[in-house]
Amino acid sequence: MLPNTKVKLMERLLKMVITEFKKVNKMQGIDFSKRLNDLVSRYNDRSDSAVFVDDVITEVASQMADLLRDINAEKKSFLSLGITFEEKAFYDILKAIARQFNFEYPEDKLLALSAEIRKIVDDKSQYTDWANQKDIKAKLKMDLILLLARYGYPPATNDKVFKAIFEQAENFKKYS
Repeated sequence: MLPNTKVKLMERLLKMVITEFKKVNKMQGIDFSKRLNDLVSRYNDRSDSAVFVDDVITEVASQMADLLRDINAEKKSFLSLGITFEEKAFYDILKAIARQFNFEYPEDKLLALSAEIRKIVDDKSQYTDWANQKDIKAKLKMDLILLLARYGYPPATNDKVFKAIFEQAENFKKYS
């Protein structure tokens, strides 16, 4: 197989895998998409020097294989936390928000909150066409706000935090 073909096939495979992954875990999927785009850009920006081209192709193909391994490892990362794959998506967004807004939140409460968010989203999404029914979406938002308040997350009210969690909830249910 030609090296160029190998890279293009790996790119297509990774795009498919990332698209599927993003349906459950939007935040991690976006991160993996950025990493893939960086690799593709590096590949596309290679020089015309024959020796250099082979080196870049080999390195990019290797890094794409590493990215695929990272995605597969991430798909199993929920096991060590004792939560489900779907709950891990909420865990990831909660953890990222805590880092972004620079506040500490206990790990055990993060895990419990992730599981509770998943239950609420599952409950509201049992209705047909839930995403287009404003009353159900409003109830979902209210239930999530109340749950987050009960858990003291985040320590200070921040609309950006709620928006990020709602987006993950809507993304999750859109594809499940």
